[in-house]
Amino acid sequence: MAKASPSQRYVAFLRAINVGKRQVKMDRLRAIFEEAGFDDVETFIASGNVIFTAPAQDSRALERRIEGVLKEALGFEVETFLRTPAELDSIARYRPFGDEGDTYTMYVNFLYEPLPADAAERLMALRTEVDEFHVHGREFYWLARKKVSESLVTGPMMSKAIGKVPSTNRNLTTVRKLAEKYPA
Repeated sequence: MAKASPSQRYVAFLRAINVGKRQVKMDRLRAIFEEAGFDDVETFIASGNVIFTAPAQDSRALERRIEGVLKEALGFEVETFLRTPAELDSIARYRPFGDEGDTYTMYVNFLYEPLPADAAERLMALRTEVDEFHVHGREFYWLARKKVSESLVTGPMMSKAIGKVPSTNRNLTTVRKLAEKYPA
C-alpha cells in the first residue's frame, strides 16, 4: 500500500478576482476548490485569497492545476500564486523599507518566480519621491508615501516594467492578517 503524501496548508492569491466583470462570490470560490478535491477550504476577504489543504507537492504544478480548474469553472484565466504559511510569515515579517514600511502604504506583489534582472532594473527605474520598490525572492514590494491615488506610478506602468511576468498584489496589512490567522 502506497504511503499518502503529507498534507500542506496553502494560501492562494488569485489575480483580478472581483475586479471589473470578473465577479465571483466567495462561497462559489470555496465550492470550486472543494470540488477540485482540496480540504479545509476558506476564503479571506473578497479579493481572491483562498486558504486550503492539499497533499504537499511542487507549488508551481499545483498553481497550474488550480488555474486550469478555475478557467474551466469560471470561463476566464485566473493566475494563481501559492505560498505556504511559513513563506507567508516570512513575507509578512520582511521589512524592506525599515520603519518607513509601517508608516506608509505598502503592497506585496506575488510572482511565480524571482524577477529577471532586467525586469527588476526596469521596476527600480520607476522609483520617485513618493514610490519605492524592493525586489526580494518571489515578491516585490511597493511603498507609497502618499495615497495610491496620488502616486506617480500606476499598475500598468509596473506591469510594463516587469514585462510578461504575471503578478498579483495585496496590501501588507492583508498579508500580515493572513499570516497571523494561518500561522506556520
